[in-house]
Amino acid sequence: MLLLVSWLINTAALLALPYLMHSVRVDSFATALIAALLLGLVNTLIRPLFVLLTLPVTVLTMGLFIFVINGLMFWAVASMVDGFHVGGFWSAVGGALLFSIISWALSAILLKK
Repeated sequence: MLLLVSWLINTAALLALPYLMHSVRVDSFATALIAALLLGLVNTLIRPLFVLLTLPVTVLTMGLFIFVINGLMFWAVASMVDGFHVGGFWSAVGGALLFSIISWALSAILLKK
């Protein structure tokens, strides 16, 4: 049940994103559901591998390279899902940052423990 709620929270965060950034577009609720699912899978399965492979650069930049990795993952999902569009790399970095903040805030409000 918690997984389903988290998925819906991420979907809501994706649907809110185009209102805050004009370079990110989500065409429909179904698109947001698919993109949120794929973002969760990519962040669970692929992102740790990228973090491990880029560990020297991440240490050298004092952790700031994680923003680049998050942006690349966000941009990759946008290129895989029809109806989910991101304007470019820096838009993806900003979109990933805002997506994380919105998801965190909604989770904090809705999933109080």
